[in-house]
Amino acid sequence: MLRYVPLLIIVGLELFALIDCLRSERADVRTLPKSAWVLIIILLPIVGLVLWFTLGRPRYNAAGPAARPAVLAPDDDPEFLRNLDVARRQRAEEERLEKLRRDLEERERKLRDQDS
Repeated sequence: MLRYVPLLIIVGLELFALIDCLRSERADVRTLPKSAWVLIIILLPIVGLVLWFTLGRPRYNAAGPAARPAVLAPDDDPEFLRNLDVARRQRAEEERLEKLRRDLEERERKLRDQDS
């Protein structure tokens, strides 16, 4: 029974490497195309999985693949918040200009009433 343990470990690692390769994004796989890595893992059992983990597997950081930019929620995105602030300032400026226009029209009306 113990003589099958190394074989089971190798088969498990092979399956893990193959599934990992198949689930990786095509753009994230390093060194060779994804289809070449699948063939290498299948045709060269031990060597293929060692090569996959050392040369082909995408490098991941805590947030996911290093190649992909992080997607932020709108309330965490500084650019989105900056645009909100700009829109808020524009609205306030438009309201201020509208109030000034009404005041000017009111003054002009009063001056016309005084002249007549």
